[in-house]
This record gives sequence, structure tokens and C-alpha cells, in this order.
Amino acid sequence: MGVIDKIKEDGFMNVIRCDEPSYLVWKWRHEGEDSKRENAIRFGSSLRVKDGEVAVFVYKQNNDVYQDFIEGPYDGIIQTKNFPVLANIIGIAYEGDTPFQAEVYFINTAGIIQVPFGVPYFDLFDPRYQDYSVPVAVRGSVTFKITDYREFVKLHRLIEFKLEDLQNQVRDKVIQNVKGIVANIPATTGMPAVQIERNIPMVNTMAESSLKAAIEPIFGIDIITTDVSAIELDKTSVGYQELKKVTQDVTTATVEARTAAEVKNIAAMQEINAENMRETLRIQREEAQYAQHLQTQSSNLAAYQIGAQTEVGVAGANALGQMGAAGGTTINGDGGMNFTGMMTGMAIGGAIGQNIAGTMNGMMAPMQNMAAGNQAAGNQPMTPPPIPTSAYYVAVDGQPTGPYDLNTLKTMAGYGAFAKESLVWKQGMAEWSAAANVADLASVFVVPGMPPIPPMN
Repeated sequence: MGVIDKIKEDGFMNVIRCDEPSYLVWKWRHEGEDSKRENAIRFGSSLRVKDGEVAVFVYKQNNDVYQDFIEGPYDGIIQTKNFPVLANIIGIAYEGDTPFQAEVYFINTAGIIQVPFGVPYFDLFDPRYQDYSVPVAVRGSVTFKITDYREFVKLHRLIEFKLEDLQNQVRDKVIQNVKGIVANIPATTGMPAVQIERNIPMVNTMAESSLKAAIEPIFGIDIITTDVSAIELDKTSVGYQELKKVTQDVTTATVEARTAAEVKNIAAMQEINAENMRETLRIQREEAQYAQHLQTQSSNLAAYQIGAQTEVGVAGANALGQMGAAGGTTINGDGGMNFTGMMTGMAIGGAIGQNIAGTMNGMMAPMQNMAAGNQAAGNQPMTPPPIPTSAYYVAVDGQPTGPYDLNTLKTMAGYGAFAKESLVWKQGMAEWSAAANVADLASVFVVPGMPPIPPMN
């Protein structure tokens, strides 16, 4: 039987494990042995480390402290090959039944610790009214765990570690930070002090960010959640009553000013709408008047055309009369009165005038009859369009005159003022042409009852 088997048989071997249901850091101790042998561990003892646990073996050698870390899950016999520090400081000579001195701590990396906190009443100042302060208290909790266990062990002496001490230290740091955050929120955000208890989510977000930066590096823990559950204002205090009164007065004045501005805006909009309506009605009225004017012009278009033709006819007659007076030959050749030209002009002017009068009478008679019939029937009078006629311009001394209708040209031909050699033109003709070459003018040169003149040999 070997030495290890003998020691096991004698019952000196240890089973090192943690059966605590809830813990953060737990120190293993011998069962049924006095404190002098508390740290004496024999080779061959078994070690059981569950998943989410770390077993830390702490050795003291020449006033120095060393640690070996065994991460779970682990279930086996303690051997020096599994403990690098142990092998270095103790050596192979300790293999066998000789115990080695070590403290064993179990660290729970899976468990979480919740630390409740309460910030007692302190004065909170409103940035708008620095003369008034309101007592405020804050309650909540912080939840943390150990993730980097090596850093945690470095920051804490496990030999003297107590979870209660760690919780108290974390709580004190949380209270300090939360108090500073809440006290500065009105000044940094412009939030009225009396409204802070309605903004717990914002306070909670700011507190969680601040606590992670302030606590994790100091204690080697990870902040999981920060829960600011309540912010309480002392509403019985004089400061709260005074601040509330001032705030209500400001709020009332603000509401009244906003209401007056809205009423003024409504009145202005009504005035703008009324002005728009007046402008719209004015435009509609002018458009209706213009449309009526156009309708009246359309109804009197025929009369306007007759008047225009009359003016043109009179102007043509005057021009022909002046032409005859200027272009004829005197009887005695001494520059005296040209009776032939004057008579020709008078004749042509009279013929044009008669032609225009006949045209007007012929056009007005149907219009009058139609107007009488419409009035008898109760209808509005209507003006018929003018009868289309052919009118030609005549070239006289290189200048266009006219236009003249066929009756006027026939009269002019009878007095010798218009001949077959005269150049004529009307709308639709490409160029000026002799009257003899225009089929439409053949009837102008026919004298009733007179035979045609035979051609000259």
C-alpha cells in the first residue's frame, strides 16, 4: 500500500468544495479540526469546483502572498502539476502525506449581489430661483457581479474579506454619486426642481452611466443594473411651498400670454381671410364685367364693320376727288380750275356714297326686322353678320387705294377713273394684275344697252 492510499485510509484527506446556496466570496474551512490546522491541506485531497465558480488557493511565503486559480467545472485530486505557484514555492519534496499551508476561497462569478441604497433628504435648488431650496430624497438599488476575478482578488485582501464590508463600501459610493447627479440635474438640464420626481427614467440613465465609471475600477465588480425607484420631494417644507407658488404664478402668466398671442393670431388670420375674400370678389366682379363687355362687342360686331366700311368709302371718295382735281388738265391750259377732274371726283364720291348708303340700307333692313321679331317674341335683339363682298385695291400713281367693291369700281369705270389697264389686287392674289385679266371684274366694264367696241385693226 502506498503512502497516498495509507493517508486516505486513515481519513486525513480533505474534500474541498462550496455548498453555500448564495454567496459572492466564501472561505473553505476544515470540518471538525481546530484553527491551528485550518489551512493544512494534504496532497491527494479532492477539489470540486462547480461551473460559475473559481477556487482561489492563497499561500503565504516569506511575507509574500501568492494565489493559484482553479476555474470550474473541476473535479479531481489536488496535484502539484495543477498548481503552478504551489509547485514553485513548495517543490516536489512536499509530495506525499506532508500537508501544505493554504487558504481556499470560492468566488461566485455567476451570482449577482443586489445592494439597496437610500439617499437621505438634501437641499435641491431650482436654477431659476436660487433663493428657494426643496428637500429631496432618493431610493433605489444597484446589482453587481464579479467578472474579472483576478482583478477582484488584486483589489481585495481575501484573507480579511467580508461581503458585508464590500456591500457597505459599494452602497456609500452609490449614495455619493446619486446625490451629486440629482443635485446637478436642474442646473445642467434646466429642469424645474419641482418636476424632478416625474423624470425618474432620465435620472436612472444618468446614474447608471456615472456609477459604472465610478465604482467598477475601484471594487473590481461589474454593475449589472441601476434602479432609481423613487425620488421624493418634501412637499410640506416651506421651500417647496414658496417655489410652487412662484412656479404657478409664472405658469399662469405664461398661459395667459400664450392665450393672448393665440387670440391675436386668430384675429389676424380672420382679417387676412376677409381681405382675401374681398379681393376674390373684386376679381370675380371685374372678370364678369369684362366678359359682359366682350359679349356686347360680339353682338355689335356687324354694326362696327358697317361703320368702318363707311369711313373707308368716304375716305376713298375724298381721295379720288382730290386726285381728279390734281391730275386733270385745265380747259385753257393755264393752270386754272380743272372742271373735268372736279366733276369726276364728285361723280365718283357720289357713286361711292350711294353704294355705301345702299349697302347700309340693305344690311340694316334685315337687322331691324329681326330686332322687331325678337322683341315681339321677347328675345334679345341679334345682329346678323355682314354679307361677304369682293373688294379690290387699285394702284393710282404707284400708291394703293381702296378697297372698292364691284359696284364702286363699275361707277368709277363709267367716269373713266378705272380702266382695264388699271392694276388691281385683293386678298388671296399672289401679285398685282391688270383689271382685264381678273375674271371677277369682267362685268365692271360692260355698259348695258351698248354693243361692245370692235377691236381696232
